[in-house]
Amino acid sequence: QVQLVESGGGLVQAGGSLRLSCAASGRTFSSDVMGWYRQAPGKEREVVAVINGGGDSTYYAGSVKGRFTISRDNAKNTVYLQMNSLKPEDTAIYYCNAHVRLGGRDYWGQGTQVTVSS
Repeated sequence: QVQLVESGGGLVQAGGSLRLSCAASGRTFSSDVMGWYRQAPGKEREVVAVINGGGDSTYYAGSVKGRFTISRDNAKNTVYLQMNSLKPEDTAIYYCNAHVRLGGRDYWGQGTQVTVSS
């Protein structure tokens, strides 16, 4: 059974930092794009950052560029999101995603809550 398990969310003051982790089990995703998405109350889920299988190509949403860093450790089957200079508008549930290159299937984690107080 394939699982993505996020951790590292919590409550932080504006300007603070958090590091999210997403540990995959059940299969390896070393050849697949993985990413972080978020959904705030009353809003649609949006992409935050994605990273390719080799870890040498990344994409960031404009709202987080320069503040967030996505990385991965394929030996640990884990992807990370370092979030610095957090803002109240970053408050959301953050979801980990793995997009399988062959077949196009998507896997999602259960989400982790990030709350930034002003």
